[in-house]
Amino acid sequence: MNFPALPDPHAIAVMLLTVVALALFMREKIPLETTSMAVIGVLALGFELFPYVSEGKPLRAIDFFHGFGHEALVAVSALMVVGHGLVRTGALEPLGGLLARLWRATPLLSLLVTLVVAAALSAFVNNTPIVVLLMPVLISVSIRTKTSPSGVLMPMGMATLIGGTATTIGTSTNLLVVSVAADMGLRRIEMFDFIVPAALAGAVGILFLWLVAPRLLPKREQPLGDASPRIFTAHLRIREGSFAEGKTLSEAVTKVGGDLKVIRIERGDGMYVTPFPDARLRAEDRLLVTDRPHNLKHFEQALGATLYSGGIRVDEDHPLSAEDQQISEIVVVDGSPIEGETLKNLRFIDRYQLVVLALHRAAKQVAQIGKGMGDVELQAGDVLLVQGPAEQIAALRKDDQMLVLDATADLPHTSKSPMAVMIIAVVVMVAAFGMVPISISAIIGVLAMVVTRCLNWREVGNALSAPVVLIVVASLGLGIALLSTGAAEFIAQVFLAVTFGAPPIVVLGGFTLLLGVLTSVVSNNAAAVIGTPIAISIAQQLGQPPEAFVLAVIFGSNLCYATPFADKINVLVMAAGGYTFGDFVRVGLPLTIIMWLSYTGLIGYFYGI
Repeated sequence: MNFPALPDPHAIAVMLLTVVALALFMREKIPLETTSMAVIGVLALGFELFPYVSEGKPLRAIDFFHGFGHEALVAVSALMVVGHGLVRTGALEPLGGLLARLWRATPLLSLLVTLVVAAALSAFVNNTPIVVLLMPVLISVSIRTKTSPSGVLMPMGMATLIGGTATTIGTSTNLLVVSVAADMGLRRIEMFDFIVPAALAGAVGILFLWLVAPRLLPKREQPLGDASPRIFTAHLRIREGSFAEGKTLSEAVTKVGGDLKVIRIERGDGMYVTPFPDARLRAEDRLLVTDRPHNLKHFEQALGATLYSGGIRVDEDHPLSAEDQQISEIVVVDGSPIEGETLKNLRFIDRYQLVVLALHRAAKQVAQIGKGMGDVELQAGDVLLVQGPAEQIAALRKDDQMLVLDATADLPHTSKSPMAVMIIAVVVMVAAFGMVPISISAIIGVLAMVVTRCLNWREVGNALSAPVVLIVVASLGLGIALLSTGAAEFIAQVFLAVTFGAPPIVVLGGFTLLLGVLTSVVSNNAAAVIGTPIAISIAQQLGQPPEAFVLAVIFGSNLCYATPFADKINVLVMAAGGYTFGDFVRVGLPLTIIMWLSYTGLIGYFYGI
């Protein structure tokens, strides 16, 4: 088969824009929202300045804004809100408690149950809250049993990715593909139409994650799990005749190497001196300081002062103590109010009454106590090791926008949790039986969540993700442009020319793998929406069922196991489990091959390819 002739300039321009967009989606320093808005703007401006007529109908700028009102985006956004209601009301808490008790009894069986439950829930609920629920359970079990959590966190996260492929509402990617295919004239794929091949392939993947994956993962220490760098508050009493007597505070700070952090200077009974650099120290002054134990002892010796804690001199018989203090780990989750901010701008200590001891990112230590941490811009997946009063840690656990890893207190639970479960069950069942589309049932579910006070409108707003909304709109716009200009047909012809002579099942498998590779480096939503019109065009030219190739897009776009950046779930478990890039390749690459072969074979079997 010969390669097709080049398409018209509009199609070439759209293909070039698609390549540029995919490259920009890979750039961490450029927000997804910025790239998405740029794509929408370029498409709208380009087709307004250079009009294009497709099948007798002009393609205008306004056509690229339809994504903001597209049924798929409405359904995705509404389902994000409804899923948030489950988390906010603590509706999944009983399940977490049950799994925690089971883990203490039979760890091996518990891992299988956890994987199956995680996958099953992810078929109906966004997998992020599932991972948020299960991570503290698995980590706390690991802490109590003195085992490494690295053997269970990655398998659990990947199980949710597998489960998300089983229904049309399992992921936003599935919904987008189904909606775009329906827009192109295909029969609408219903919620459970492909659950059988997805479940059969998923069973193979779950067995791999249960029996093989834990043996491939090295036992890693939980990042930042060492509570040794605790911060203590103490007094340095200036002795008469010591170095510090008569010196300014700046001279004292210089003497100890510049690391002394003085909160206030106490002088006499109830008198405080502001710790300005030129404040002159007197005998019997008490410097209120905070730092690690060995630093405090160094300050004591260098200044010739006496270290006190709780009114008692600190020595071997009376070591430093921090009553009612806890060490905890906080994951910066996607959409958290601290994402994209620096600790300095947040005024973290004042805002949360917690001291940040260390910052961990992607299996490497970024900074510890004061070493530039204040200026580091926090990213999703970062782990903060914090110390503070037990009541502040408990309050943080009740904040639905924070994820505390070493949860020792109960998860938030309210009397509204049964109502939240009932609402999401009705949303799913009504759509499953075809009474109304999922977009309508999900919108009614959002209203029900608000009316029943499972959520308030502020929480509804917090549940929506701007990156998801904008990348969906941008992807839909690119899909329209690729289809209308003939670019999708040209790409399909090139793909068929490359695979000329191969059996249809090989072409199907190659296309599925291509989507899997693409989704590992760019957003799976972008890969899926761009791939859908190409898949339908390939199927039509081969004379094969278009639904089979649409499923190839769904399954291929969810093959995001091999790199930590292919999906935000991977980023979350990477931070919590202390994994490296190589760990994901070690487990994710064979899992990708297993799932790819399973999906391809099952699609071919069920559709007679």
